[in-house]
Amino acid sequence: MKPLSKNMIQEIKQSKGRFIAIILIIMLGVLIFVGVKAAGPSLNDSLNKTVADKNLSDIQVLSTTGFDQTDIDLAKKVPGAQVEATKFKYVIGGKSKVAVALYGYDENAKQNQLIMRSGRLPKNSNEIVLDKNAKNKYDYKIGQKFKFASDAGLKKRSYKIVGFADSPQYIDNQSRGSTNIADGQVQLFAYVPQNQLDMAVGTMLNLHFNSLKDKNTFSKSYKKAVNKKLEILKQEFKGRANQRTNEVAGDYLQQVDSQKQQLEPLKAADPQAYSEQLAKLNSASIKVLKQSKTSYTWQTRKDLAGFSAYGESSDRIAAIANVFPVFFFLIAALITFTTITRMVEEARSEIGTFKALGYTKWEISRNYYYYAISAGLIGAMLGSVIGNETLPRIVLALYKQYIALDWVVDLQWIVILIATIFSLLATFGAAIIVIKKELVAGPAALMRPKSPKSAKKILLERIKPLWNHLSFNSKVSYRNLFRFKSRMFMTIIGIAGGTALILTGFGIQNSISASGNRQYSEIFDYQAVVKLNDNNNLSKVRKILNQNDQYLNSTVINSTTAKLKANKQQVNDVNVYTPKSIKDFDKYVHLGTDLQKHQVVLSKKTAQLLEVKKGDTVHLNVTNGKKVTVKVKAITQNFIGHFIYLSPDMYQTTFGKQASGNTLLLHLKSQTKGQRKNLANKLLDSGEVMGTSYTHDVLSTVSKMSSSLKPIILIFVLLSGILSFVVLYNLTNINVSERIRELSTIKVLGFYNNEVTMYIVRENIILTIVGIIVGYGVGNLLTAYILNQAATEQVIFPLTISWFGYLVATLLMIVFTAIVMLVTHKKLQHIDMIGALKSNE
Repeated sequence: MKPLSKNMIQEIKQSKGRFIAIILIIMLGVLIFVGVKAAGPSLNDSLNKTVADKNLSDIQVLSTTGFDQTDIDLAKKVPGAQVEATKFKYVIGGKSKVAVALYGYDENAKQNQLIMRSGRLPKNSNEIVLDKNAKNKYDYKIGQKFKFASDAGLKKRSYKIVGFADSPQYIDNQSRGSTNIADGQVQLFAYVPQNQLDMAVGTMLNLHFNSLKDKNTFSKSYKKAVNKKLEILKQEFKGRANQRTNEVAGDYLQQVDSQKQQLEPLKAADPQAYSEQLAKLNSASIKVLKQSKTSYTWQTRKDLAGFSAYGESSDRIAAIANVFPVFFFLIAALITFTTITRMVEEARSEIGTFKALGYTKWEISRNYYYYAISAGLIGAMLGSVIGNETLPRIVLALYKQYIALDWVVDLQWIVILIATIFSLLATFGAAIIVIKKELVAGPAALMRPKSPKSAKKILLERIKPLWNHLSFNSKVSYRNLFRFKSRMFMTIIGIAGGTALILTGFGIQNSISASGNRQYSEIFDYQAVVKLNDNNNLSKVRKILNQNDQYLNSTVINSTTAKLKANKQQVNDVNVYTPKSIKDFDKYVHLGTDLQKHQVVLSKKTAQLLEVKKGDTVHLNVTNGKKVTVKVKAITQNFIGHFIYLSPDMYQTTFGKQASGNTLLLHLKSQTKGQRKNLANKLLDSGEVMGTSYTHDVLSTVSKMSSSLKPIILIFVLLSGILSFVVLYNLTNINVSERIRELSTIKVLGFYNNEVTMYIVRENIILTIVGIIVGYGVGNLLTAYILNQAATEQVIFPLTISWFGYLVATLLMIVFTAIVMLVTHKKLQHIDMIGALKSNE
């Protein structure tokens, strides 16, 4: 073996700690960079495989009067559409009398296939397959009976449970959507043979397109393609609603026409009686037409319960992956660069010797390149494999709120390539720069010790009263801090980076929780929303509420939804609130501005999406089709959803009529789940209420969003902590190796072991304190940036970091400093003083 190679192998053996430290730092950086980058795609790919295998519908249409063969034929005109009609309705069922999404099971159906978890599919007319949650949450077992309410519209009321299943239509185990029966929340889905539903035709139309099967269901290209298909479908159904209404009401209207003709002789004989009879018939006709009126609900996959939340969750991880791991990796690369630089500088005498012996620059530098490349590649390979194969699986395993997906974890080759390139830049790049710099000098200069940096007065020395009161050791520490500025900045960057990363982990979770908590404490101060029927008897509703022990008070508002347009931008599903009494309304919704004075107030996120500011106009298209233009006079803070508030005067001016009271906002005492359901059922049974929704359910959803990130945040915090420890340990080792002669000298002069240790550690303590403080600021900035990237169209995440996050970040840094101090103390006790002082350096 050539002397150069022998020397390099000896170098690695003698400094195994440094070589391993470089590999570890690179590995950690690459692990979290590749692992987190792979987590988002793995979540999406896993769901894509599940919904593709089970043929989840791309489009679903719900009809109030059902779909006949004409409707099915119209839907088939959409290019590539596979169409199936399904019987579907919301009913009350089970021992807890919960809202159930009930489907008619058709063994020939190809779309929305169930994922059986136990038991089997129904074969006989008295059998039912239940949601897996019926087993997990309500303790139902196979063989038991499941009973429906008498008004469920079924041929039987009781069915034998033969299986439990998951459905690709309900990917979130904790959310089954909302409805206008029971407490407003669907708790279960169920399938009975379709002939058991007392319906002539299906009420849900499912459309699936094979051409879209291989597309990522959350990608822009998929959404664009589906929206294009949906527009074609809507065009095919244009005018069909009125036609269908006439078909459904046709027989009855024919009878009415016949009865009107029979009344004709009465017209001359008794005009008054004729008018009365005719009015009754017309009133009955209007009522039937109203009940038979056909309306459609159009929905794509994003409208399914939990589907958008899943996509937003993977988007948040992707947003974190675009910032958090990159910052993490940059710190790792920076420290690695410093370590490699120090390694080459320590080998000055060997480089000078080999140069004097006649070795070429390439021969001398080659082995250092190999050293740097091998450390970089080993670290990058280990980090890539461990990160890509473990983190996505951990994330998938911890997403327990979603149905068990078919895991798809592909190697992210582009991300791995990027990570490898950056790893080599940090190791090989550092070696190239430093070797090139060192080889410029001649052999004699290289074999002589490098001139120490000259001491200069620091700013603290100029403050005489303070400087004169410092001890000798303190003075030395402060001077050494500023004497080796690069080491000082590297340590501060390392500590600040670790603190910032840990703080960011907690900040992301805290901020997501804060969006719901602040929305329903600072802005919304009510506990329930009651949607009233068109011709409601408000006094009857109030009477029911007054009989409830948890009810406190309420206010009446007009609530509707609208599309807002401005600056070529559009926001759908905007809530339009108009209070009956602004004075009362202020107790329920805190706008932070005077609605009476400003007339039109728009929520902040909506204004941002529309690129609107105070004084601009927006075009408002309400659900009844009326289009108006209003001027925004104020913008209010809002964290969840889109809102525009109109004063009663503005509503009357804009729409030409007074705002009708169709919604109640309720103040309630703390309620149990049973009490919420009981009140909602009583209000619904009154016939005056369409449905009741509770803020508790919204807060629960936001809480789930936050909880789903807890495992990921924990992984970030642990890896950030490990990186911080390795960085601090590595920098301390570099510090000790650079000053071995200095430390040996003071030990020879009679300093005790503790004093020698404190000579180094005192600097570490100062730098740790500075690094932690800097880390607080960087952590807040990093968290704010990630939250901005992770924000959805509906939600703003306010920057919130709890005291616990600061405490954990600070304590971890203190603990790491203490551990490094102990390790350094043991190491300094065994310094070879004579050997160090005899060496050239």
